[in-house]
Amino acid sequence: MGLTKSFTMALSSIINNKVRSLLTMLGIIIGISSVIVLVSVMNGLTTEITNVFAEFGTTSLTTMITPRTNKDIKPEELYDFIDQYPDLYNGMSPNITVSGQIKTPDSGDDTLSGSATGVSEDYYDIQKLELSFGRFISYEDCENDSKVAVIGSYQALYFFGLSSKAIGETIRINGIPYTIIGVLEEEADSAESSSDDVVYIPYTAALEANGTNVISSYTVNAAEDEVVDEAKSTLESFLLEKIGDSDYFTVTSLKAIVDEMMSMMDKMEMVLVAIAGISLLVGGIGIMNIMLVSVSERTREIGIRKSLGAKHKHIMMQFVMESGTVSCIGGIIGIIMGVSCAYLFGRLLDMEVIPSLGAVGLAFGVSVGIGVVFGFLPARKAAKLNPIDALRSD
Repeated sequence: MGLTKSFTMALSSIINNKVRSLLTMLGIIIGISSVIVLVSVMNGLTTEITNVFAEFGTTSLTTMITPRTNKDIKPEELYDFIDQYPDLYNGMSPNITVSGQIKTPDSGDDTLSGSATGVSEDYYDIQKLELSFGRFISYEDCENDSKVAVIGSYQALYFFGLSSKAIGETIRINGIPYTIIGVLEEEADSAESSSDDVVYIPYTAALEANGTNVISSYTVNAAEDEVVDEAKSTLESFLLEKIGDSDYFTVTSLKAIVDEMMSMMDKMEMVLVAIAGISLLVGGIGIMNIMLVSVSERTREIGIRKSLGAKHKHIMMQFVMESGTVSCIGGIIGIIMGVSCAYLFGRLLDMEVIPSLGAVGLAFGVSVGIGVVFGFLPARKAAKLNPIDALRSD
């Protein structure tokens, strides 16, 4: 008996026992669907996280320094340092926070409590900012301590109603007037405390506003992703030489944080898939139990076939093919359900979820494999039946 005949007989048996076959497939269907959904959602989530961090720039190195007497780092020193390594760095910006009240000359008592951040002209490219109107802070603004500001769309709408109306107007930060030269592109529906709720001024003006010349935070940008680790170690060596104690500074790589997070996501995905795989194991055991029942019910049929000349391998092939076909059909149904649910979850979670072809192929292969493996024992039992004893069976 060939494979085609065995497959035809397997399909006939499945069709004649629809309810039992469906219940047998249930574990496989749930297991395959779960694996596809979990892998697809985790891949989509990983892509979302990667894209979010990419917007901030994975090449940035955040440097925090604890000031000590004669042990701080001046912007000029850091500029001179990065100019020595054009292959490693392509920008740097001090980060100085000026906290207080923000208002306009015409707003009266209507003020916003918040802060402005003093930055250099490089900050625009480092953080991948976009402007709706005007321009960003320039080198000349920093060099001349210019009282200019770039605001987010939240401040523009709050004080002026339209972003386009803000250019050339004045805001006051702790009473000091700044001329608005730019409005950033909206990113978060102009909500309070969002990425649209920002004010940037030249770092030299921020130092003056705070009445200090000490800078404790810098953002240094590596030239590209491939050199981030080298750029980080080179910067740490420079700071150690200048400051003399590694306890007084830290250099944080956003790329390292992203890599660590991706590693954790991969591990989480493996755990979730392993949990979902338990359904496949249960489904395999279900197939084996049903096939054992099937062997008991069809003992007389087996006896007749063996008495008519069916060999050991023919009986084995029939039952292995039947269990494999059951799991194969269950796998196909599971794939259809899994892909559909994955897209549904993508819509509900408002993110792009693309089922992995690798996960689909692996899930289908596992489902067929489970049917063959767990169908082997019942098939072996059927093949070993004595024809005479089988014919005597009721």
